[in-house]
Amino acid sequence: MEINRLLYQQVIDHLKPNKVNVITGTRRVGKTFLVQKIIANTHYRVFVLEGEDIDAQNLLSPASIANYKRIFSGYDLIVIDEAQAIPDIGKRLKLIVDHVQGIRIIATGSSAFDLAQQTGEPLTGRAYFHNLYPIAQQELLPFENALETRQHLEDRLIYGSYPELFQFETSREKESYLKDLVNSYLLKDILAFEGIRNAEKVKDLLRLIAYQAGKEVSLQELGVALHLSKNTVEKYLDLLSKVFILRRLGGFSKNLRKEVTKSTRWYFYDNGVRNAIINDFKPLSLRTDVGELWENYVISERVKTLTYAKRHVDCYFWRTYDQQEIDWLEMENGQLSAYEFKWKEDRAKVPVAFANAYPEASFQVINRDNYLDFIS
Repeated sequence: MEINRLLYQQVIDHLKPNKVNVITGTRRVGKTFLVQKIIANTHYRVFVLEGEDIDAQNLLSPASIANYKRIFSGYDLIVIDEAQAIPDIGKRLKLIVDHVQGIRIIATGSSAFDLAQQTGEPLTGRAYFHNLYPIAQQELLPFENALETRQHLEDRLIYGSYPELFQFETSREKESYLKDLVNSYLLKDILAFEGIRNAEKVKDLLRLIAYQAGKEVSLQELGVALHLSKNTVEKYLDLLSKVFILRRLGGFSKNLRKEVTKSTRWYFYDNGVRNAIINDFKPLSLRTDVGELWENYVISERVKTLTYAKRHVDCYFWRTYDQQEIDWLEMENGQLSAYEFKWKEDRAKVPVAFANAYPEASFQVINRDNYLDFIS
């Protein structure tokens, strides 16, 4: 089946003259397929470059207006795949969009290299930035009815939603793909950063986080366990968040002294990657971490929904020092919404301290009966 990505129409709508569309995301998440579909469905005359191709790099190397006018004159759209491989890509894109009349550009890149940051300053006012994630449940709605979605839920909690997984029929194929994805693509991208040389330490850190997904972690304790400094652990976690492997969640506080604010929790953007890191693909009936898988899955899907909808929402967890807590808080336009994620129990009461401190906030339990409304 060909899954229509939610980002497709957004990019199409933003293909405006003398503007750049920057698409970031991990490898194998579908960036190239998305761009190929855009090219196939446009009447534009397109110039395609592969950023990792040395000839493409040499073609763009003379960073002069005359060079770019000569190369791209007569084209409507330039597509640069893996654009982060081209030195000073932001400055080069700026010259092109500023001086080649009517040109449109799509630049894709592995988020490991933080392409958005590389291009950000030179392209101020000239670019639209998009993040592409593994397949969202929203994107599967045309292919499933409610019963099929419920039947596939366990599979998604275990194997996640990377696009190529949907072509595999057996568990063994899915497990093999995810292990290869982690070792050959995601960790490889991380190690491409200057100064990151120890692949095993990064994998060990990911394992520790995987076992503590959704729980508060101490950088000091992680450092002791890994024989790394606290600063190095912090650096690695920052990189892992830039590649969209991990998502950091901070604590929320506005009123109470006893609220925890300095701790952080970490979630995986994809359950399959998390399970591949710890090499655990057992069915839910044999697992002790179903609650963690559920929480991680719902949060990852919620992030996709908010991002694709272009909603500017600040997200947090909430906890007091006497262990009253809430899994997920959203602050949007001054409105505070609280959510608790439950796999089995369908009832939960709002913590007394939270209700007293934030009487205007809404509170809802997200379970298997209503989660589709939350992530769609």
